[in-house]
Amino acid sequence: MGFILGFLVAIAAIGGLIYVLVLYRNIPGAMEQRFGVLEALPEDVGEWKVDTESEQGKAAQARGLKRETRHFYDQQKDRLLRQVRYRNQATNEVASVEPDEIVKRKRIRS
Repeated sequence: MGFILGFLVAIAAIGGLIYVLVLYRNIPGAMEQRFGVLEALPEDVGEWKVDTESEQGKAAQARGLKRETRHFYDQQKDRLLRQVRYRNQATNEVASVEPDEIVKRKRIRS
């Protein structure tokens, strides 16, 4: 008797999960209504800015480098990245690049 009850509960859970997945994927606005919309992208997306204020920027200047940062929006993967590169102050050539860092965007409920 316990096996049959467990089996029926499992079938109901799987059916509910499939219903929710179909609902949120196929009804426009259902996901935003339930979870909220992502906050807006920063206004300076794609613009490199020289970082002289942070500890990393000051350390780079001491080594003869310029630390530059920017936000980059990856449309294919729908994510916001922070990119950092270091340029030689004398030649302005890119000396090194840090790995991209994913920026978590908050959801805003309306």
